[in-house]
Amino acid sequence: MERQVRLSKDELSKVLDHAFPAGARPLLGELVDVAFDHVRMRLAPHPSMLRPGGIVSGPAQVALIDVAAYAVILAHLGPIEMAVTSTMSVNFLRACKAEVMMADARILKLGRRIATVDVRVWQQTEDRLVAQATLGYAIP
Repeated sequence: MERQVRLSKDELSKVLDHAFPAGARPLLGELVDVAFDHVRMRLAPHPSMLRPGGIVSGPAQVALIDVAAYAVILAHLGPIEMAVTSTMSVNFLRACKAEVMMADARILKLGRRIATVDVRVWQQTEDRLVAQATLGYAIP
Protein backbone atom coordinates (compact mmCIF):
# COMPACT_ATOMS: atom_id res chain seq x y z
CA MET A 1 0.00 0.00 0.00
CA GLU A 2 1.36 3.39 -0.99
CA ARG A 3 1.90 5.83 1.86
CA GLN A 4 -0.03 9.07 1.60
CA VAL A 5 -1.41 11.87 3.74
CA ARG A 6 -4.91 10.76 4.77
CA LEU A 7 -5.93 13.62 7.07
CA SER A 8 -5.84 17.34 6.32
CA LYS A 9 -4.60 19.81 8.90
CA ASP A 10 -8.19 20.57 9.99
CA GLU A 11 -9.16 16.89 10.17
CA LEU A 12 -6.03 16.05 12.15
CA SER A 13 -6.67 18.95 14.54
CA LYS A 14 -10.12 17.55 15.27
CA VAL A 15 -8.70 14.08 15.93
CA LEU A 16 -6.13 15.52 18.35
CA ASP A 17 -8.81 17.61 20.08
CA HIS A 18 -10.84 14.44 20.60
CA ALA A 19 -7.88 12.29 21.72
CA PHE A 20 -6.76 14.56 24.57
CA PRO A 21 -8.67 16.18 27.44
CA ALA A 22 -9.90 19.67 26.55
CA GLY A 23 -7.99 21.26 29.44
CA ALA A 24 -4.70 19.69 28.42
CA ARG A 25 -4.98 20.24 24.67
CA PRO A 26 -3.76 23.89 24.60
CA LEU A 27 -0.60 22.79 26.45
CA LEU A 28 0.30 20.21 23.78
CA GLY A 29 0.86 22.43 20.75
CA GLU A 30 -1.05 23.44 17.67
CA LEU A 31 -0.70 22.12 14.14
CA VAL A 32 1.02 24.44 11.72
CA ASP A 33 1.43 22.20 8.68
CA VAL A 34 0.73 18.66 7.50
CA ALA A 35 2.63 17.29 4.50
CA PHE A 36 3.89 13.97 3.17
CA ASP A 37 5.95 12.30 5.95
CA HIS A 38 5.97 15.57 7.93
CA VAL A 39 4.00 17.48 10.56
CA ARG A 40 4.99 20.81 12.08
CA MET A 41 3.63 21.93 15.43
CA ARG A 42 3.98 25.15 17.42
CA LEU A 43 3.83 25.68 21.18
CA ALA A 44 4.11 28.92 23.12
CA PRO A 45 5.18 27.78 26.60
CA HIS A 46 2.71 28.33 29.44
CA PRO A 47 4.19 29.71 32.69
CA SER A 48 3.44 26.35 34.36
CA MET A 49 5.98 24.73 32.00
CA LEU A 50 8.91 26.80 33.20
CA ARG A 51 11.70 25.78 35.53
CA PRO A 52 13.68 28.29 37.60
CA GLY A 53 15.62 30.58 35.31
CA GLY A 54 12.81 30.70 32.72
CA ILE A 55 13.78 27.45 31.00
CA VAL A 56 11.08 25.17 29.53
CA SER A 57 11.00 21.91 31.48
CA GLY A 58 11.97 18.59 29.92
CA PRO A 59 8.49 17.08 30.48
CA ALA A 60 6.89 19.97 28.56
CA GLN A 61 9.28 19.42 25.66
CA VAL A 62 8.66 15.66 25.74
CA ALA A 63 4.89 16.25 25.60
CA LEU A 64 5.29 18.34 22.43
CA ILE A 65 7.63 15.72 20.94
CA ASP A 66 5.23 12.87 21.66
CA VAL A 67 2.15 14.67 20.31
CA ALA A 68 4.01 15.69 17.14
CA ALA A 69 5.06 12.07 16.53
CA TYR A 70 1.50 10.86 17.18
CA ALA A 71 0.16 13.52 14.80
CA VAL A 72 2.43 12.60 11.88
CA ILE A 73 1.48 8.93 12.24
CA LEU A 74 -2.25 9.69 12.35
CA ALA A 75 -1.92 12.04 9.38
CA HIS A 76 -0.79 9.04 7.31
CA LEU A 77 -2.86 6.22 8.83
CA GLY A 78 -6.09 8.04 9.64
CA PRO A 79 -7.75 8.34 13.06
CA ILE A 80 -6.29 5.25 14.75
CA GLU A 81 -6.38 6.60 18.29
CA MET A 82 -4.86 3.50 19.89
CA ALA A 83 -1.41 3.97 18.37
CA VAL A 84 0.86 4.23 21.42
CA THR A 85 4.44 5.23 22.14
CA SER A 86 6.61 2.15 22.56
CA THR A 87 10.07 3.74 22.66
CA MET A 88 11.46 7.24 23.00
CA SER A 89 15.01 8.54 23.08
CA VAL A 90 15.39 12.28 23.63
CA ASN A 91 18.53 14.39 23.36
CA PHE A 92 18.26 17.80 25.01
CA LEU A 93 20.79 19.87 23.07
CA ARG A 94 20.57 23.31 24.69
CA ALA A 95 18.41 25.26 27.11
CA CYS A 96 14.90 25.80 25.78
CA LYS A 97 14.02 29.44 26.43
CA ALA A 98 10.57 30.64 27.42
CA GLU A 99 9.64 31.43 23.82
CA VAL A 100 7.82 29.71 20.99
CA MET A 101 8.96 26.14 20.27
CA MET A 102 8.51 24.47 16.90
CA ALA A 103 8.47 20.70 16.47
CA ASP A 104 9.09 19.01 13.13
CA ALA A 105 8.07 15.34 13.10
CA ARG A 106 9.17 13.17 10.18
CA ILE A 107 8.35 9.56 9.50
CA LEU A 108 11.47 7.44 9.17
CA LYS A 109 9.59 4.16 8.71
CA LEU A 110 5.90 3.35 8.72
CA GLY A 111 5.27 -0.37 8.97
CA ARG A 112 2.11 -2.35 9.66
CA ARG A 113 2.83 -2.69 13.40
CA ILE A 114 5.60 -0.20 14.22
CA ALA A 115 6.30 3.37 13.13
CA THR A 116 9.60 5.19 13.70
CA VAL A 117 9.57 8.97 13.84
CA ASP A 118 12.27 11.66 14.16
CA VAL A 119 11.21 14.85 15.97
CA ARG A 120 13.32 17.99 16.12
CA VAL A 121 12.39 20.87 18.41
CA TRP A 122 13.78 24.28 17.60
CA GLN A 123 13.46 27.95 18.47
CA GLN A 124 13.95 31.01 16.26
CA THR A 125 15.59 29.13 13.38
CA GLU A 126 15.53 25.50 12.29
CA ASP A 127 19.27 25.19 12.72
CA ARG A 128 18.99 26.05 16.43
CA LEU A 129 17.76 22.72 17.79
CA VAL A 130 16.89 22.51 21.46
CA ALA A 131 15.98 18.81 21.36
CA GLN A 132 15.97 15.83 19.01
CA ALA A 133 14.09 12.59 19.59
CA THR A 134 13.50 9.24 17.94
CA LEU A 135 10.23 7.53 18.81
CA GLY A 136 8.75 4.14 18.10
CA TYR A 137 4.98 3.79 18.01
CA ALA A 138 3.06 0.54 18.25
CA ILE A 139 0.18 0.44 15.77
CA PRO A 140 -2.84 -1.73 16.63
